[in-house]
Amino acid sequence: MNVFVKMVSSELKLSLREPLLLFFSFAFPTILIVILGSIPSFREPSEEYGGLRTIDLYVPIALALIQAMLGLQSTPQVLATYREKGILRRLATTPAHPMALLGAQLVMSLLTAVASAALVLIVGRFAFDVPFPRYFLLFTLCFMLSAAAVFSVGIFLAAVVPSGKAAAGIGGLLFFPLMFFAGLWVPRQNLPDVLNRIGDFTPLGAGQRAIQEAAAGTWPAAIAVAVLVGYVVVFGLAAAKLFRWE
Repeated sequence: MNVFVKMVSSELKLSLREPLLLFFSFAFPTILIVILGSIPSFREPSEEYGGLRTIDLYVPIALALIQAMLGLQSTPQVLATYREKGILRRLATTPAHPMALLGAQLVMSLLTAVASAALVLIVGRFAFDVPFPRYFLLFTLCFMLSAAAVFSVGIFLAAVVPSGKAAAGIGGLLFFPLMFFAGLWVPRQNLPDVLNRIGDFTPLGAGQRAIQEAAAGTWPAAIAVAVLVGYVVVFGLAAAKLFRWE
């Protein structure tokens, strides 16, 4: 087992020791679907949504919630805390370069996101008859691109904030407005056009649009894909440029 695989395994084990984080990033999105799906009116087709049900809309929104929890709160807080405590500086003197730890943290977060998303889709399908995405491969690519965009913002936060507490605070401040544009409180289909247009330029709003369109069996809008790629490139490069190991 090489060093990187060991580090990924270590990060996974450490995440299991944080029950609160594990609950909100893995279990809570599925619990949310169960709660919403238990509301009878949410299981009834709506003309307002083109024949879709409210629960059909909230399954993709739960996927955005997974990305936000991991990308905006967990990842930046963990990485900033590692730097604050000198863990990254000490790693620089070992064969396990700090960049490997950064990669291991991202892989761990991505594995958690995929597992949590799979659970949401399975529960949605078999508990509330929410169809699986029509273009599953395209849907998966959109989910991964959206996750990459959100995680890039999270790494950028970890690069510029001074401490783990600051990362948690700023990540929390970003979480609520970005999840608003993703449709957590009001589905995007109910938002005014101007808010949807603004949301299309946020990582979670653009990701939600691409994911919902792929799930419905249509190609995602070019603007959504371009915005997501832009976040990955801009914030990824900025994080690489500004990230401090000590």
